[in-house]
Amino acid sequence: MPEHGVRPRSWARFGRRTATDAVECVDLETPDGAARLAAGGLWFVVADFEAFGRGGRARAWRFAQVGVPDSGTPAGRDAPEAWRGPAAGDWVSSMDRLAYEAAVERVRRHVREGDVYQVNVCRVLGAPLPVGPGGAEPDAGALAARLAAGNPAPYAAAVHVPAGSGVEPVWVVSASPELYLSLGPDADADGWALASGPIKGTARTPGGLTAKDRAENVMITDLVRNDLQRVCWPGTVAVTDLLAVEEHPGLVHLVSRVRGVLADDVAAAPDRWRRVLDATFPPGSVSGAPKSSALRVIDALEPVPRGPYCGAVGWVDADAGRAELAVGIRTFWWERGPHDDGVLRFGTGAGITWGSDPGAEWRETELKAERLVGLASSGGRGLDG
Repeated sequence: MPEHGVRPRSWARFGRRTATDAVECVDLETPDGAARLAAGGLWFVVADFEAFGRGGRARAWRFAQVGVPDSGTPAGRDAPEAWRGPAAGDWVSSMDRLAYEAAVERVRRHVREGDVYQVNVCRVLGAPLPVGPGGAEPDAGALAARLAAGNPAPYAAAVHVPAGSGVEPVWVVSASPELYLSLGPDADADGWALASGPIKGTARTPGGLTAKDRAENVMITDLVRNDLQRVCWPGTVAVTDLLAVEEHPGLVHLVSRVRGVLADDVAAAPDRWRRVLDATFPPGSVSGAPKSSALRVIDALEPVPRGPYCGAVGWVDADAGRAELAVGIRTFWWERGPHDDGVLRFGTGAGITWGSDPGAEWRETELKAERLVGLASSGGRGLDG
């Protein structure tokens, strides 16, 4: 708790939607929480990868003040140089290279035995980052500004509700390039369009994308199509873009697009947001295929929970019936320890198929992490790195 009993200010941002002063937090896995969200207001959502039946949490925060970014918001006035991160050499991985490559081989055996076609295997990096003077938590707004300057992303987000604010705390900063779900009025039908943009395939340049990347993307796009069919009108779900190449700082991705029209019974349900999330969660691009089998393999192989990494972060405008949620990749989250210590975490992973080379998959996890972890580290790579 900050000095003199002053409550720290809470805030959230996703794209051009910004809010301050959280007034409540709900659990989206409960009927009451889902109904509260559907009743109205602008909510910011953070869901763990393990949410919806696997021990994690899916929560939403409603804020008193809603607007667009400007110099008057905590997120708007922070500068990249205000960030004070952990030392560059302090990051520790939940799996070292030998353990990760062994996990890749385990997945290849599962593929050979017919258990799965693809599994996303991830590791979590962590570095100590203690509470500051007067009990101040690390400056999430400054990290968000640093990532925006050094690694701009189409679905960048940040949600910071500090301990002592009177509402359940959260600290997440994301530079996600991937759309998990969007919902809005359908331009061609009398209903609501539900869309997703799965990413599969990562390389430094377009020439580095392989046949394995393209096959993996098609496989996961089909999985996402099946997920959307669980809550959309039959015959409306379609792949609108397949294997598009998107360039991001330091790397390129293969991206596909899937959309459908939300079924009327789902759109009208008091717990519609929970039903949509439950039908599609966790995102297919960060789990595997078949999803249920891939999740069992992940639980057996990964030594620590992913938390917000590979989950979802975004907003739901219950009044307008709109939503936009990103897959929680390229995502940092901070957790307070029991003695004013704390840990900053970041996740990275790769999709494993029969055609995977363990060493190449490890290098892909390094590629995905190096720029972001460098930006978040004190003494690491600067904004021009």
